[in-house]
Amino acid sequence: MATKKVVLHRLVGHRFVGINEQGDRVMVDGDQPATGMRPMELLLAALAGCTAYDVVDIMGKKRQPLARYRVEAVGERAEEHPKRFTHIVVTHYGAGPNVTREALERAVELSHTKYCSVSATLNAHIETRVVVEPWQEEAQPQSAP
Repeated sequence: MATKKVVLHRLVGHRFVGINEQGDRVMVDGDQPATGMRPMELLLAALAGCTAYDVVDIMGKKRQPLARYRVEAVGERAEEHPKRFTHIVVTHYGAGPNVTREALERAVELSHTKYCSVSATLNAHIETRVVVEPWQEEAQPQSAP
């Protein structure tokens, strides 16, 4: 089973930097003015990015490469805590010289129902375990902020 790891370092207040195992960074921000996306925005971006990756690949394999393409993800949140998303609409806009609407619709369907791991995760029950440990300096710290 493959695993992924991200370490989130607090910079100040509600501002964090997330670093993956390859050293890529993303700002996660809850302060004002924000310097990065909020966690729920990152979730929408992950969903949009995951499905976009699939659609681009599928359309290329169909020999209908997309010349212009974007994905918009809009989520409605509950009023009460934990204010989870209750409804998400993902809209795909694409065009290209040989792109047919039918092929694009099929690529989007395949992504959302078969290939996109973020979509599958959002639609599944996930076993989550939370652990609390006292702070210890890491023997080999992952890229510091």
